[in-house]
Amino acid sequence: MVTVDARPIIASGAEPFETIMAAAGALGEGEELVVLAPFEPVPLEGVLSSQGFTYEAEDLGGGDWQVTFRRPS
Repeated sequence: MVTVDARPIIASGAEPFETIMAAAGALGEGEELVVLAPFEPVPLEGVLSSQGFTYEAEDLGGGDWQVTFRRPS
């Protein structure tokens, strides 16, 4: 499992998309990527879904979300 905490990246004014996509691209079959974000990353869910990933989004409260993406085996 790989975790990308996008919250400090976004808080600094930067864009975490490249970091997240690089982490997703490095996953092997059946591996998971966990993304922590200060909002539900709906566009990211769409992009990775179109690449065959499944995902589960969980509202952690306080505006924070955890989304677990799984590369199909």
